[in-house]
Amino acid sequence: MPDFVYLLENRLSNHQQSALRAVREAARQAQMPVFLVGDAVRDLVSGNSVRELEVVVHGNTADLRKTLVAQGATAWWENASARRLSLRFPGSVLLEIASARHADYPKCGKPVYTWASIHEDLRSRDFTVNAMAISLNDGSYGLLMDPLNGIADLELRQLRLVSNYGFLEEPARLVRASRLRVRLGFQFEERTQRRYDNAREESMIQYLSEEERRRELEQILHEEEALKVIAAHEADGWMKALFPAWTAAKVDVEKLQALHDFSIQLAVQGVHADLSTAQAHFLTAKLSAKDQAALKDKLLRPGFVKAWEGLEASAAQLAKAMTAKDNARPSACYNLLTSFAPEAVVWLGFTAKQAAIREKFDAFLKTWPEHRQKLPVAMMAEMRITPELPEYGDLVRRIFLRLIDGELQADEEMRAFLEPHSPPAPAPPPSYKRSRARRGAEPRVKARVVEEDEDDSEENVGDLDEDGVELDFRIGDSDEGRILGDEDDAEDDDVFARDSVSADETEDMDDDEEDEPKAVVGRGNKAAKGKVGSKPVPAVAARAEKPGTKSKKATKVAAPAAKPAPRTPTTTAAKPASKVEAKAEKAKPTKTATAKPAVMAKPAKVKVSVAKSVASKSGKPKTSPTKSAKNAPKTAPKAAAKPSAKKSAAKPAAKRPAAKAKPARSAKTAKPAARSAPVKKAVKAGKPVRSATKPVTRKKKR
Repeated sequence: MPDFVYLLENRLSNHQQSALRAVREAARQAQMPVFLVGDAVRDLVSGNSVRELEVVVHGNTADLRKTLVAQGATAWWENASARRLSLRFPGSVLLEIASARHADYPKCGKPVYTWASIHEDLRSRDFTVNAMAISLNDGSYGLLMDPLNGIADLELRQLRLVSNYGFLEEPARLVRASRLRVRLGFQFEERTQRRYDNAREESMIQYLSEEERRRELEQILHEEEALKVIAAHEADGWMKALFPAWTAAKVDVEKLQALHDFSIQLAVQGVHADLSTAQAHFLTAKLSAKDQAALKDKLLRPGFVKAWEGLEASAAQLAKAMTAKDNARPSACYNLLTSFAPEAVVWLGFTAKQAAIREKFDAFLKTWPEHRQKLPVAMMAEMRITPELPEYGDLVRRIFLRLIDGELQADEEMRAFLEPHSPPAPAPPPSYKRSRARRGAEPRVKARVVEEDEDDSEENVGDLDEDGVELDFRIGDSDEGRILGDEDDAEDDDVFARDSVSADETEDMDDDEEDEPKAVVGRGNKAAKGKVGSKPVPAVAARAEKPGTKSKKATKVAAPAAKPAPRTPTTTAAKPASKVEAKAEKAKPTKTATAKPAVMAKPAKVKVSVAKSVASKSGKPKTSPTKSAKNAPKTAPKAAAKPSAKKSAAKPAAKRPAAKAKPARSAKTAKPAARSAPVKKAVKAGKPVRSATKPVTRKKKR
């Protein structure tokens, strides 16, 4: 759907827009609703050139005549009984005003009007493409009213009758349909075509009223392709009813075509003329003087006949003005040709025989337009003279007139002429400078930030080792990344599964396991040998080296020193040193040394738990009678093989400071030792095995 406000503001010429503004203002003063209707709306929507404006008001058109004539309009014709008024505005704008009405036809060709609303007026029209209106009122400006869906017929390019009896009620619609078919290039709708043929065969044209005959005769002269319209009327037999003496053979075809070509050249230079009065001479050139006079008497609007007859006199006035001394300069002659009546300019330029006038017309059409290429567009843009300025159009015209007079040829002259019209340079953008801060303000801010960072580091110290490096450990059920000493826990779980232990003994064993430190092997880390609280793991060192390559230095990971958790008053027994030695002996370096490390997925990060001392405060380990009795035969023969392990296990962890571990992340992770036999038995039996990362605590029964 097109924007009709945009069409009203852009598709109409400046003179047509000024004429509509005058009508709107007069209707507002008279308190009459006003609408644009008929051919103007159809041509706006379809994209054709708008040749004549038609306006409908709710009220008597006679009340608007004085106001519009006072604004420069000329009354060409008026029918008081039908409330119709035809006006000609400056710029060759034809505008017809009518009151909204409803037509009844008691007899063929004799309408009886009743004053009604705009909707009733639209439903009384001839074709659906002409039964549309656009509101010109303030509250609904640009609103389209299309009660009969004329937009659809415009898209289909067809003519459809509003009433099924349209040709029978008003025979003038037969002539109008033939003219519109030539002008628009539309075809009849199927049923409309049948009704058209039936009305022609029944000779309904004989009931044509005198007013409609006069109107259709004049409309031929206003058509752009009038010769084709005359031929179409002759083919359908309508010219015999209109004016039998006027046929296509009476037309001077060559001069008519030459007139249209010349008018196009003038339109390029800004001279837009209504060719109806000029082409009327050539359309009736071969008619006798008597027939021409009779034809003029049969035309509807006397104002048009007067303009036709006065065309020669107007052209003579223009010729006299062009040869005067005041208009000898090219700029003066150019202003004269662009400000004089366009119809007179067309007729004089086409029919003039004087050499001086012919030369000036040739210069107007060919020589002077070349100076438009010399307009200093780049210089004007450099001096900030852009089309957005209100005086830009007038300034360009003044420069053009100076150029055709031979002035402003040098750049210095052109710049001097443009300098007074150059707008001032825009102000520079504001610069925002930061105010100088007071002394000592910034260091305090920095100090505050440092203190906040220190607080954050203290909160996250549990995730770091002694060097401040975040430790990365792998957890899970797989063998890789297991915590050393899980075999002991597995064996303990096996013991718990096989034997029933009392609640006091279970609590003692859990406390022993929490007190025992465990060295954790992560990705790229290696447990330190001989450190306090860690077990000797010869298998880890063997897995770090590959055959045939230099062994990479493994980093040592030690549990950071932290404050021990408060102990319960109940006495807990620690594991004997012999058991630690026996468990260290179970790791077989021969099996794991040759195994290739497997690349595992990145494990989750686990905080290192605080290591506790192995021995009690007195330095003597407290053993559990049940557990030591069962493990004594197994650990006794292997205890003598590793004396160094006994020394490291016997000394308390609090007396020797833990060495700083330097973790290094490696691409590959060593494969830990295999599970112990008790753990495998527990898994086969379907018994639960406790995870090494989360010790099992059992609440004491009260």
